[in-house]
Amino acid sequence: SRRGARSSKSNSHLQFVSAPAVVDTMAVDAASGLPTLSMEEVAKHSTKEDCWVVLYGKAYDLTKFGKVHPGGAALIYDNAGKDATALFDPIHPKDIMDKLLKPSLTMGVVDPATIKEEHIAKPPAPKEKPKKAAAKPAGGQAVELEVEEFVKPPLAAMLNTFDFESVARETMEPQAWGYYSSGGDDEITLRDNHMAFQRITMRPRILVNVREIDMTTSFLGASSSLPLYFTATALAKLAHPDGEVGIVRAAHKAGVPYMLPTLSSYTLDEMLEARLPGQQLFAQLYVNPERSRSEEYVKKLEDAGVKALFVTVDAPQLGRREKDMRNKFTQQGSDVQGDDEDAGEVDRSQGATRAISSYIDPGLCWDDVPWLKSITKMKVLLKGVQCAEDAVMAYKAGLAGCVLSNHGGRQLDTCRSGIEVLPEVMEALREAGATREAFAVFVDGGIRRGADIFKAVALGAAGVGVGRPVLYSLASYGDKGIVRMVHMLQDELMMVMRLSGTPNVSSITSQHVITKNLSDHIVPLPADNLVAGTYMPLMPAARL
Repeated sequence: SRRGARSSKSNSHLQFVSAPAVVDTMAVDAASGLPTLSMEEVAKHSTKEDCWVVLYGKAYDLTKFGKVHPGGAALIYDNAGKDATALFDPIHPKDIMDKLLKPSLTMGVVDPATIKEEHIAKPPAPKEKPKKAAAKPAGGQAVELEVEEFVKPPLAAMLNTFDFESVARETMEPQAWGYYSSGGDDEITLRDNHMAFQRITMRPRILVNVREIDMTTSFLGASSSLPLYFTATALAKLAHPDGEVGIVRAAHKAGVPYMLPTLSSYTLDEMLEARLPGQQLFAQLYVNPERSRSEEYVKKLEDAGVKALFVTVDAPQLGRREKDMRNKFTQQGSDVQGDDEDAGEVDRSQGATRAISSYIDPGLCWDDVPWLKSITKMKVLLKGVQCAEDAVMAYKAGLAGCVLSNHGGRQLDTCRSGIEVLPEVMEALREAGATREAFAVFVDGGIRRGADIFKAVALGAAGVGVGRPVLYSLASYGDKGIVRMVHMLQDELMMVMRLSGTPNVSSITSQHVITKNLSDHIVPLPADNLVAGTYMPLMPAARL
């Protein structure tokens, strides 16, 4: 079970990769001793029982991997015996197959001179626009109803993070939207991640000099324009061709750190090359069962000057993300899979789970923490802590901090939001003797307003991580969209700080919020029928 090309990807915008990249790859690989193959030889392996696929000039045996491919078996088997680089490149980094597959599954280097037009897998034709619908009015005569094409609002019309989400939903390909927006099972935790912030009420102080508001802060050796960082999210090219490179640029412009993802669309080198002088980065790590691969990756990060390493600990198995799964089922059906599906041999629901096990070690445990600390001088934190006991264990193990996170509501459904876990974690750490300087606590999941940032800081967080808002603003308007999104959060946070009587980040304390109802997931409010009958709901920009 190998990870391979993972995503719920759409191919309507794909571009063919130029031949020089293939030639360069071949020169390097030939020197490493891989056999040289002709494309005619690769083309003989064109069935689901014997499936070779060419990517960036190398032929890989994906026969077994096809059945567990997270993006659906069709994407593998439909391109058996072909060069699928054009389909693969817009989503995945060039080196992912060498990272994930066993060396024995790399069959050799393909001579580019033998690749003909018929050997190259082509992106599917763009989908037709929806046709006009017919309806019968009272008179019985059919009339055509106009189907309005979505017109993207100007960037200046975006007033909050929900505006970006509404535009992204209209502009992204359905599979990409399904991948980003989906949560685990019934998506209860996904929704509660944000709703939990609304169970915290404000307790402002008055007559404080708030003429000047300073939102700047620093954590883990990195400075930030506000207590926020861009957390790691996989496969950013699904949102925009600039992918993680665009996020790196936007993070610099916005003055916040960016946590580089392991499962990125660009290679680590490409992400690092996009960094501007003096820009500070973090990195996220999925620990590989082949520990030497993780050690090599971590060393590269440390040599590049990355400030901190966040080890993901909440994904020994992928959660069931049904929106994502349904998109793959309905949009990537294939005649090639028909027989297997009828026989029950294609298990879509478990495909990603089995595939990810070759890349993320489900055996990772507390006994591995000394090893993690030994392979780097970077600060090491755990990402995905969900209770006080584990936070205290991380502190006692000598780690630099933790992120209270449930993986964006994409893993275990009905678990608590990070902000709900925060008070118990801070209390337990105080009892254990931890200081904020020695052990930094962060929260991610559900942050959509400046007030959410304020509440997290008030309860003890050094900062918050945002993921989906970054992807949605990138998908809508590129890196400029991300910068505007951050500026909106800054404007909101400045207002909340001023109205709460907190001129700087250090003045924000637990005395400025009330958490009595935070752990009560059912908080009844009196119904006001007059308001309900007269209030006109606010609409996001895409629905105006």
